[in-house]
Amino acid sequence: MWAICALCSAFFAALTSILAKIGIEGVNSNLATAVRTVVVVIMAWLVVFVTGSGGQLGEISRKSWLFLVLSGLATGLSWLFYFRALQIGEASKVIPVDKFSVVLGIALALIFLHEAVTVKVLIGGALITLGTFVLIL
Repeated sequence: MWAICALCSAFFAALTSILAKIGIEGVNSNLATAVRTVVVVIMAWLVVFVTGSGGQLGEISRKSWLFLVLSGLATGLSWLFYFRALQIGEASKVIPVDKFSVVLGIALALIFLHEAVTVKVLIGGALITLGTFVLIL
């Protein structure tokens, strides 16, 4: 099931990039990010209330709050830089370079989460890195 969710995430992330590139034309990238963020916030809270999981809000630990807030800050910074890159660059170059986050995520998972390093992970990460540098250069 995780693979289906991940593929759906990839599809909607790709769609997001194309829709954002079209929508950001003539709009300040920071303002565009703020508009998109408001839509995401409304949609997320709608899903929380529709699924009935809002009652669990008080059960979130301090540690989880801290890391969720830090994750939100990282997401916000990522989106601000991403929208600026999309505004000034070609989507066909910005999107794959942004996906270099996969390699960085693998490295951070190895360092902080102590996840196992496999040959598949190393080869996949190396190929993504190579592809990123091909696009940059």
